[in-house]
Amino acid sequence: MNEVTKAVFPVAGMGTRFLPATKASAKEMMPVVDKPLIQYAVEEAVAAGMTEMIFITGRGKRAIEDHFDKATELEAELSQRGKTDLLQIVQEIIPRNVSCVYVRQPQALGLGHAVLCALPVVGEEPFAVVLADDLIDAQTPVLSQMTSIYGRCGRSILAVQNVGRDETKRYGIVRVEEQSKSPHRIGGIVEKPDPEKAPSRLGVVGRYILTPRIFHHLQHQTPGTGGEIQLTDAIAALLADEDVFAYEFEGVRYDCGSKLDYLKANLAFAVKHPEIGAEFRGYLKSMGCRVPE
Repeated sequence: MNEVTKAVFPVAGMGTRFLPATKASAKEMMPVVDKPLIQYAVEEAVAAGMTEMIFITGRGKRAIEDHFDKATELEAELSQRGKTDLLQIVQEIIPRNVSCVYVRQPQALGLGHAVLCALPVVGEEPFAVVLADDLIDAQTPVLSQMTSIYGRCGRSILAVQNVGRDETKRYGIVRVEEQSKSPHRIGGIVEKPDPEKAPSRLGVVGRYILTPRIFHHLQHQTPGTGGEIQLTDAIAALLADEDVFAYEFEGVRYDCGSKLDYLKANLAFAVKHPEIGAEFRGYLKSMGCRVPE
């Protein structure tokens, strides 16, 4: 069984929910405290042992490439000024053994189409898909949790969490056997069902481990919800070929495509930050807030 060494990051979306902040910059570059969302996503993949990062980009995403590229002038300036701590931070944004590949998505035709764009790089290997909007705070990174399960079953795995019945229209919802335990064998999956038609409350969030067989179904997929090539529809077709599992991960997810969750994420990560955490907790307490230690 092949190890999962490749991670795909679909980053071509426009981020309209955060306009005007995203008018001239990539939504994935929005910072949570002092690191952009895309860096948290890459760090999670690296922690899970992945060494090839594949970014599916579009117009206006050059900042992502620049962020993970070597900044010769900046490093020289920091070195000359003796700012060794900042120099180390810049140089360690991505480990030396990790490579980055950038693939252009010519049209925004959906998440499934974005994943299909990675086929020439992924080939016949299992791979992860990571949506940077979903920032997950976990003691063991969620991708590490999932690759451990993949090592045992060798099948596609989707990260899921319980969502409110009125929220099913925002997620791909899986059908599993009643009383089954995570990881659940998936019996069906549907994209953004109305609450009365949802087969469960287990919604798929932005972490996937997929076998290369998914590409066959993406290549033959007709446009679905919203006229886009839906990854959910391809996974539904994949179920006819092989088992797919739903994993209820350990961790707290922040949907940073939502303004409210984005602010919650900044708060949660700030109180734990090694540089400012203690002072920030003190500030919150002075405002009368209850702050976890």
